Amino acid sequence: MDEAGAPLPGPGAREALERLLLGGPRRYTRLQVGAQAGMPPERTQRLWRALGFPDASDDDPAFTDADVAALGVLSTLIDSGFIGPDSEASIARAMGQSLSRLADWQTDMLADALSGNADRSGREVSTEEAVDAAEALLPRLREVQDYVWRRHLAANVDRLLAAGGPGDRRELAVGFADLVGYTSRSRGMGGRELGAMVEDFESTAAEVIARHHGRVVKTVGDGVLFTAASATDAADIGLELPHAWDAAERPPLRVGAAYGAVLTRLGDVYSPVVNLASRLTSLARPGALLVDRELADRLRETERYRVRPLRRVSVRGYDHLQPWLVRRPRTTGDADHDGGYDEDAFDPGDGPGD
Repeated sequence: MDEAGAPLPGPGAREALERLLLGGPRRYTRLQVGAQAGMPPERTQRLWRALGFPDASDDDPAFTDADVAALGVLSTLIDSGFIGPDSEASIARAMGQSLSRLADWQTDMLADALSGNADRSGREVSTEEAVDAAEALLPRLREVQDYVWRRHLAANVDRLLAAGGPGDRRELAVGFADLVGYTSRSRGMGGRELGAMVEDFESTAAEVIARHHGRVVKTVGDGVLFTAASATDAADIGLELPHAWDAAERPPLRVGAAYGAVLTRLGDVYSPVVNLASRLTSLARPGALLVDRELADRLRETERYRVRPLRRVSVRGYDHLQPWLVRRPRTTGDADHDGGYDEDAFDPGDGPGD
């Protein structure tokens, strides 16, 4: 039963929904689906695991005609040279991780639609109502997904052409925004309250990052990893985000960012620059933006920011790391202080994982 009191669909509805979602009944075992698709069983198992699904036993008819068709499409892509055999599992893993999270959200939407069709007296959702709601919802979700996917492809094509051609290495600003005291505060929250705070944080971060031409790489509950093509975009994100998030009932936000060569692969980013941005975030005080020397040098070329070095510190992986504090220029009437940082001392904030 859901939290509003309406019973969830019974076994009959669940079986009908599964057939709708999977394109038919489960009828093939792991060995049979591989044989029909012309793939060896160890390869189909590797791809299945990469997509994020648990193993099916050899005698379990867990697969459908749609599974056979999907493996056939993958074989065609590999034969055409679009996907290399050595990268198929990595691509499957990236798709599985992204779409799993999307499916979690859409399952909640489907549950809300089903409970809305039930009387508040507690009447069970019928099989017909469950299937009708799913048939009305799923095509619209698919259309929206296709639209968003195409828009992101178009944006990435622009980035590819701006970079002058194919290649995974690019010069980017990488930033982390981290909620200070998230762990201790979340212990006292109920599920709904914690979920609402996380949703608010992710939506605020996504809006600010998009407004300044950045890209959300991933979110992990208490933090967000983002990239930006220019130093000024990264600084604008890092300065605006703590302000946009600031409220009495919310944990404060801190941001660290660095600039340099980054490897982009399957939607993620890899580089010492990423690690450096993470370390700077762990050093920042609530509401502050700390950056590395490369990003600081680029920001000092414009009068839109005040940039000054803080005392060097040693953190894991970096001896004598020098953070640079970034703020907006003072205006008439501003207090003569710098977010609690004095000229001679540097007091690191809470460490990673707080």
